[in-house]
Amino acid sequence: MTTKARARLRELLDEKRLIVAPGVYDGLSGQLARRTGHAAAYLTGAGVAAAGFGLPDIGLVTQTEMVERARMVVRALGDVPLLADADTGYGAPINVIRTVGEYEEAGVSAIQLEDQAFPKRCGHLPDKELVSTDDFVRTIDAVVDARTDDGMLLIARTDARGPLGLDEAIRRANRYAAAGADLLFVEAPQSADEIERIAAEVDAPLLLNLVIGGLTPEQSEQRMQELGFAVAIHPSAVLGRATLGVLTALCELRGVAVDEFLPTKPEEFFNLVGMAEWFALGQKYQPGTESES
Repeated sequence: MTTKARARLRELLDEKRLIVAPGVYDGLSGQLARRTGHAAAYLTGAGVAAAGFGLPDIGLVTQTEMVERARMVVRALGDVPLLADADTGYGAPINVIRTVGEYEEAGVSAIQLEDQAFPKRCGHLPDKELVSTDDFVRTIDAVVDARTDDGMLLIARTDARGPLGLDEAIRRANRYAAAGADLLFVEAPQSADEIERIAAEVDAPLLLNLVIGGLTPEQSEQRMQELGFAVAIHPSAVLGRATLGVLTALCELRGVAVDEFLPTKPEEFFNLVGMAEWFALGQKYQPGTESES
């Protein structure tokens, strides 16, 4: 039997009105999203990485850590549906099968998987690498076979726009829809025209990601409704304001100006939680890099 939150998400989608889902990442943001009357919420992987673990969104958070955070936020939200980021599924199709079971048991209403290669990175950062379309279709097959409640929806995200262009991103989105994904998420379109093309050319319910300072231009709710988008997620809306508050308080306590610390785009935000240092470590251990003896 499905949960009340999953049934509610289906009802909202059937109403054909845009679902606006703020990004949440802990018990407090979940509770406040429910108490302020939001219809749904989005468990942001970037927010969990940064706020929960002090890490950038480059594939460092594990499946078990994300599941525990999802379970916490589901409790806080009650009957409000949670759409939950699950990165690449944390491995091969057999790992995806376990991920689906864990997310389903945690009570999420929709699980989001993407076609990046591991380790993934934030969709609004450069140099993303993808798995093949066929490989990701096998991931979708694993989800469809593994879930025991069809009420838990699958959001399939393609990151092809950056490395391969919009035409390939649209082609992949339609392929993933045909394979059984319930909602399609073309990450990081870079203009209003690109957003309109996605709406016109992807034959499936659509999700749009609006990141503060990201690659996708802001869109009004009215415009997204006109284009037929089913869901708009705002993963950084809450996290960005929270970060500003923390930085302001800390700088006031030290008597220093906050301006030099304030990020204006995702890369700058992730550098606040060590992305440059992690990238340097990653480069140190790249193939062909000799360790000093």
